[in-house]
Amino acid sequence: MRMPTFLKKKKTKHLNKTMKEFFSPGPLWQTTGLILVRWAVGAFLIYHGWEIFNETTMSKYLQWDQFKNSNGKLMVYSGKAAELIAGILFVLGLFTRIACLLIIGVMCYIIFFLGKGIIWYDDQHPFLFVLLALVFFFTGPGNFSLDKMIFKKS
Repeated sequence: MRMPTFLKKKKTKHLNKTMKEFFSPGPLWQTTGLILVRWAVGAFLIYHGWEIFNETTMSKYLQWDQFKNSNGKLMVYSGKAAELIAGILFVLGLFTRIACLLIIGVMCYIIFFLGKGIIWYDDQHPFLFVLLALVFFFTGPGNFSLDKMIFKKS
């Protein structure tokens, strides 16, 4: 059975529109994409911050030379707490810009004091977290967030 001509034209027109949108320089599913990336970043931060509850892992960090001073324990626990709190805030989309500043601060400390400023190869993950935090600092959390619900313009 052959497809009627008017259906062929309609199908072709829809395909052309979809292809134009896909290859256009404009955003494609921007809101949904930002939400998914924000949730993924938040989940990774929660995963890393959750180490605060693992005594063995925390004691390993405290054995590093950088943390053998008087405030080493404070630094390790506050860094992990910041990762956990910022991750939860990212997932919820709550106080997103404050969470971004927390992550930028913690990850820059990791990059420049623990990682000796190496942002490629071995120590690239903290740098990527900084870049992603900058994205959300400048764009905001997106439409599906508690920030949008709480701070919407009246």
